[in-house]
Amino acid sequence: MIRHTVAFRLKHPRGSAAERAFLDAGRELAAIPGVRRFESLRQTSPKNDYHFGFSMEFADQDAYEAYNRHPDHVRFVQERWLREVEDFLEIDYEPLTT
Repeated sequence: MIRHTVAFRLKHPRGSAAERAFLDAGRELAAIPGVRRFESLRQTSPKNDYHFGFSMEFADQDAYEAYNRHPDHVRFVQERWLREVEDFLEIDYEPLTT
């Protein structure tokens, strides 16, 4: 299993219609085949400068790579992410086995 997470800050004013439109568009990523447990998150800690996050899980590396290549994901990155995100941190996790 892979948990894909990204924390980000938008260029839009906080609480704006543009901010809401971006977050709504981001939730559409949940419909891409292979995406599990999608969450759209708001940062509550003052410990970093990011305001939002997306989190999702994939069964395996193949599912994650298929998501990255999916036309809806590519379009979102090109048309929304690159234009509207000011800064981000992406982290992908795999569970540790004991």
